[in-house]
Amino acid sequence: MRLQNNGKLQQRLNSNRITKGISANVLLLGVVSLLNDIGSEMIAPILPLFIVALGGTELIVGLVGGLSDSVSSILQVLSGHFSDKYGKRKPFVFSGYLTSAVAKVLMAFSVTWQHIVILRPVERVGKGIRTAPRDAILADSCTENNKGRSFGIHRAMDSAGAIIGAALALVLFWYFGMDYWMILLFAGLIAFISLIPLWFVEEKRTKVSGEHKLMTDFRLLPRRFRRYILVVGVFALGNFTYMFFILRAQGLLGISLGTRAAVATAIGLYVWFNIIYTAISIPSGMLSDVVGCKNVLFVGYVMFAIACIGFAFSPSSLIMLVLFGLYGLFFAFVEGNQRAFTAEFVPHELYGTALGVLHMVISMATLPASLIAGLLWSYAGPSSTFIFGAAIGLIAAALLLLLDLDKEYSGPIEWGLQ
Repeated sequence: MRLQNNGKLQQRLNSNRITKGISANVLLLGVVSLLNDIGSEMIAPILPLFIVALGGTELIVGLVGGLSDSVSSILQVLSGHFSDKYGKRKPFVFSGYLTSAVAKVLMAFSVTWQHIVILRPVERVGKGIRTAPRDAILADSCTENNKGRSFGIHRAMDSAGAIIGAALALVLFWYFGMDYWMILLFAGLIAFISLIPLWFVEEKRTKVSGEHKLMTDFRLLPRRFRRYILVVGVFALGNFTYMFFILRAQGLLGISLGTRAAVATAIGLYVWFNIIYTAISIPSGMLSDVVGCKNVLFVGYVMFAIACIGFAFSPSSLIMLVLFGLYGLFFAFVEGNQRAFTAEFVPHELYGTALGVLHMVISMATLPASLIAGLLWSYAGPSSTFIFGAAIGLIAAALLLLLDLDKEYSGPIEWGLQ
């Protein structure tokens, strides 16, 4: 039944110009991400404000933001590797989304910032379990000519959920007067609904080989991929948590608008960020199919640096609108294309491991990045945090140009050992 339904869905996809030739799995996983992100992004814009309301400082915000992305690092590479080893990816994806949904509900019952320090990383553990296997299913569902477009479609649906979720948080906070706790509970319930479309995903079973060992798979990863991972890791050291952008906006707007209006405006700017992110995700993926992921990533890294420079110098409300839009452009150019670029370095047997390594490196760098940002904010002022981010972004962009990453993967799997 599921195969028949997917076949009908594929026929409908082929009648659309943007989705023509795109696997039904891409759309189904996009729907899962859309629903899950509605729940996640209802939480995202209020989380730094919630932490502060519970007595946390900017350093605690950096700790939570860093832990949230880094605590799952080992799980990401392990889940990616074991999905390669056993030829099954869907169970990892399901358990990851389930873990996140449970943690979201529990956050609604938090009464101190210490609860968030524990529960937010647990929620991200679910992301660590699911992300690499899910991206491997996406990569397995692509052709050589539509990887960028496929990942762009998935990221666009994911970020569309972010728009809906953040806008819903704004409506519930401003018009219905809900407090942070009720919004968190609402978000958790929506996350559980996201599990339903996952049932219809048909994964491509890879041939299980007894030779799949973790360290062996690491050694099989090409040297060019390792150089690419170095660039990604350097950039991640400056790409601190988004929560500092929201705190910066709320702090500057609070002077002229008052606390409640400043909170609502900061959430609105986060909605605007996600609108730009969503609108550009598919075009940026299609652009990478034409000009190459490397060139698109370079532009994205530079955009991040420019946005940080703008935030460093106390922008006005109007300039802040432009800067949040630029921040959205950066995400659209980088998020999906970093993953799509990974698939150009390795054969499909190692997609899970390679994507796991990518996410692991990013996650491990995020904790020191956010802690450094929090320390700079606390002891040298908010501007120093964003100057730090801009400097690291420009260094990563330079490394991307200087290192030889252009040659595409070809030949047998043993090529990575040469």
